[in-house]
Amino acid sequence: MIHTMRWFGPNDPVSLMDIRQAGCSGIVSALHQVAVGDVWTVEAIEERKRLIEADNQKYTTLSWLVVESLPVHEHIKKGLPSRDLYIENYKHSLRNLAECGIKTVCYNFMPVLDWSRTALDYTLDGGEKTLRFVWEDFAIFDLYILKRPGAESDYEPEIRASAQEKLSRMSPEEIAVLTNTVLLGLPGSEEAFELTNFQDLLNAYSEIGDQELRKNLYYFIQQVAPLAGELGINLCIHPDDPPRSLLGLPRVVSTESDLRQLMEACDVRANGITFCTGSLGVRADNDLPGMIEKFGDRIHFVHLRTTKREIDPASQHSFNFHEAPHLSGDVDMYEVVKALLKEEKRRAALGYADSMLPMRPDHGFQMLDDLHKRTYPGYSAIGRLKALAELRGLEMSIWRSFLE
Repeated sequence: MIHTMRWFGPNDPVSLMDIRQAGCSGIVSALHQVAVGDVWTVEAIEERKRLIEADNQKYTTLSWLVVESLPVHEHIKKGLPSRDLYIENYKHSLRNLAECGIKTVCYNFMPVLDWSRTALDYTLDGGEKTLRFVWEDFAIFDLYILKRPGAESDYEPEIRASAQEKLSRMSPEEIAVLTNTVLLGLPGSEEAFELTNFQDLLNAYSEIGDQELRKNLYYFIQQVAPLAGELGINLCIHPDDPPRSLLGLPRVVSTESDLRQLMEACDVRANGITFCTGSLGVRADNDLPGMIEKFGDRIHFVHLRTTKREIDPASQHSFNFHEAPHLSGDVDMYEVVKALLKEEKRRAALGYADSMLPMRPDHGFQMLDDLHKRTYPGYSAIGRLKALAELRGLEMSIWRSFLE
């Protein structure tokens, strides 16, 4: 696989040299300064490329290989009449990216929120800090802080009761931290949603259920994927994170069935998948190696991480997990990497130009010196360095086994 890391641009506490020294040749980045729905200009794309490639004559080469993400405007997700304007802007951005030589574009179709967690500094037994999602804590926010109308029906009675009891023991500071964590904006952004108008954003989806959101997703991909294919660009959707409905919002990219329906809705190779083992692996009913075998030709980008499901004594039906060590969580990383490398072998045998998959280690721990630094949640340097080192060793051992 092609080893990459995500870089959030000039303000990222992790430098390009840090990523280079970790052993990466590829950069995953985006133009976070451009408003969602606006066109990414050739000039802005080329400026980001110049930053990434600035030291290539002195050191090992870095290339901007993957866009993550080219965001989809909310009007497209909601299927509003103005969506066609934003789809045309999206196409324009794809043309400009192709002109600049960038051929892999990740996106997601999660309404309102991107990934969601309830803690950004959960401490593991070794002292590392990581991301965590606790259903009871999310219920506290939804039921008693946001006070979303109708939220009660989304939670089991025992969760509602335990959430209310836990809230009574929380300090104002703890409530503020939970609120800000749930409302955190996109990765790479330090701007969060505001509680005062957050319910208005949810209300805009009041008439949009599972089937409506799927219809809007399929309309979008049917408009953009054929053009992407003509441009030589592979689009790859990121799964829902976490893979379940939150805040009454539908999530339609969480399971094997969801992916199959999306692939069938626009049967071109450019309509592809970002295979995120952490997002998909939260659900025990997702067979990750089996999904790689089924969708291998549509996988264009890989996120390797794993989570650990937790059993909540308050409810056997709750949904708790934390980011785990890459080789010892609930994801069978050996079988996943083996399946991915088999897919690469298959592509190479068929002469694919893109036989090697760009992969990045995702959501590393905050550890060692990074515990005392400002870092984006999940994107500290040392934690991802450790993860990449483990994954590279696993990858090499599997490749060597193929030769025996």
